[in-house]
Amino acid sequence: MEFTGKIIAVMPVVSGQGRNGEWKRQEYVIENHDQYPRKMCFNLWGDKIDTFAIKEGEELTVNFDIDAREWNGRWFNDIRAWKVDRVGQPVVPQPEAPAPPVPNAAPAADNLPPFDSNDDLPF
Repeated sequence: MEFTGKIIAVMPVVSGQGRNGEWKRQEYVIENHDQYPRKMCFNLWGDKIDTFAIKEGEELTVNFDIDAREWNGRWFNDIRAWKVDRVGQPVVPQPEAPAPPVPNAAPAADNLPPFDSNDDLPF
């Protein structure tokens, strides 16, 4: 799923120790620009916090998954972002380096020698 809007709140990083080691999570609130604006609170986990480096006031498109979990008889939604794009920033394509010449490359089809039916090679 995808949501585009402006970041209106950045919550502090929360960290802890679990059975699988140390973890950290940060939550953000984003608001869209519809006639009746909607807000969504989403989170990032681990290294993605530093990778995306989200700041308040930025215009973003957030791709996320929604999951729910049960704890003590209550259900909680989890909206976890997996991709964040800055809106309005042009994507600069990386120029491709030309492929290096291949030594002993096969000749082009139009430069092949004439077919010899007396050739005893099996291919």
